[in-house]
Amino acid sequence: MTQAEKSIQERADSIRDVIRYIGRFNNAIVVIYIDDRIIDSPMFTSHIHDIGLIKQSGLKVLLVPGAHKRIDGILSKNSIEWTSCNGSRITSPQAMELIKTAAFEVANNVMTSLAGEHITAVIGNWVRARGKGVINGIDFGTAGEIDKIDDLSLKTVLEDGFIPIFPCIGWSLNGKPYNISSMQLATQLAVHLKADKLFFLVPDGEVTEKNFKLPEGIGLSPEGHVPALNIEEAEEFISVNETEEKLKASDKKIVFEKENALRKNIISILKLSKEACKKGVARAHILNGSVDGTLPCEIFSNLGSGTMVYSSDYGKIRAMRREDISQVLSIIRPFVLDGILLPRTEEQLEASYSDYIVFEIDGAVRACSALHIYDRTQAEIAAVAVDKTFAHIGIGPKMISYLIEKAKTINLESIFILTTQTADWFESQGFKADSVASLPEKRRKMWNEKRGSKVFRLFL
Repeated sequence: MTQAEKSIQERADSIRDVIRYIGRFNNAIVVIYIDDRIIDSPMFTSHIHDIGLIKQSGLKVLLVPGAHKRIDGILSKNSIEWTSCNGSRITSPQAMELIKTAAFEVANNVMTSLAGEHITAVIGNWVRARGKGVINGIDFGTAGEIDKIDDLSLKTVLEDGFIPIFPCIGWSLNGKPYNISSMQLATQLAVHLKADKLFFLVPDGEVTEKNFKLPEGIGLSPEGHVPALNIEEAEEFISVNETEEKLKASDKKIVFEKENALRKNIISILKLSKEACKKGVARAHILNGSVDGTLPCEIFSNLGSGTMVYSSDYGKIRAMRREDISQVLSIIRPFVLDGILLPRTEEQLEASYSDYIVFEIDGAVRACSALHIYDRTQAEIAAVAVDKTFAHIGIGPKMISYLIEKAKTINLESIFILTTQTADWFESQGFKADSVASLPEKRRKMWNEKRGSKVFRLFL
């Protein structure tokens, strides 16, 4: 394949991905939390433009603008003190009118910006709230919790083609306003409406090996970012980093205040993301709002630009079908060109497709592997290939584990692989070096001395 042909194929794959994603998410519900530091930044205009494009692509968008910074400013200007506890702002009743003013100012700024993109939005009072009250002796005053969401009115707004905007205010049955957490509001909205995606657009919203302690086995992008975490991985990530923070505090190590606040904010968002996914939201995404184009990139291109938290049904292993053959050949092709895998033809896959499994994400095949059984005691794992864009989320080990369990269920004694360039990877999965002479006769006859593949075996 020439470089020009490779470039055309990559562009075509990108176009196919966009079409596939739009087809899958047409009329899907997307909830977006926007930190008000992003709203006050030069990047906001670009994000609003992207939100307009997302809306025009057929997705139903709900916006929850944060107002923390604006509320801080208006309270300070009026010499009103406040404290924070467990993510809630505690103020006197006299502060509520100012808090409400700040929240609606931010919401109105967002609505005005959307109007500039010819997108109709509406601010409403769809959230019923109740006061937090007194918890462990602490009076939370004007801080509230979400009691009910008026989903019937919301569905009407969405069906009419509007974008609903939610200030961080909820009202009691008697019309009393309460200050509620915007991030918690976005999370509960996503859960309540069974949203397909929940986005947290925050400044410096990056999960990297530089800023966090990573549990063993967490995949990384080439840039050192964590592209995706399933619910279990997210729980472990949170636990490891909260323990790390406690150790730093006990050791009285110096932690820069800004960096510490960033880590705590990301951990809080990860907790909300995990909660949302556990309650039925397909995916939650942490995005760096300081990066242009991060929203459409996250929605319409493979793994996107941020960190995704997902439920276990996000990707699935299934048996290969005949209609998968062209996609499997496309996935294998780069590995063949690099000399890692032997070439396969369409006819060969047609004859042996029942030996293969694939890993499917959003209706597209993103990885494949095969278990070729040679006799009643041993089998070969072959054609292990993962789309390079998804190579960092642990698909390879999942497929290998799946095939190992399959081999165990049919009472095989061992499985082997032949490789020229990936010996270290298979050794990390528990395989041990073996000799060519150990191969079953049929496979030994196919071994190519010039290729010089090495044999590795795992006893079950």
